[in-house]
Amino acid sequence: MDRLSLTFSALADPTRRAILARLSSGPASVNELAAPFDMSLPAVSKHLKVLEKAQLIARGKEAQWRPCEIKAAPLKEATDWMEQYRQFWEERFDRLEEYLKELQAKEKPAPTNTTRKRKKP
Repeated sequence: MDRLSLTFSALADPTRRAILARLSSGPASVNELAAPFDMSLPAVSKHLKVLEKAQLIARGKEAQWRPCEIKAAPLKEATDWMEQYRQFWEERFDRLEEYLKELQAKEKPAPTNTTRKRKKP
């Protein structure tokens, strides 16, 4: 599987996205990452393995502490890939907006003169 596919596959799970969100504020241990979830440490470890395989995180080793930290490169690649589609849709929406303005301009009735001349007595 290519790296972009691995990234999107890893990001498909809300637990893994939450783990990445936590790691965006700095390194954390498995216990710290597991704390907000109602799941076992082995279950969290499985999520971490998926993130590690996708190269979205790296695990370090400092004495007894094995911190996990986020790796930005795969996220940047995914963002760059999606950017081309954002531009595509923005251009489409801009054209749609122009078309709707044209339609609205055509639908507006021409102003009529509503003032009547009074007859002189």
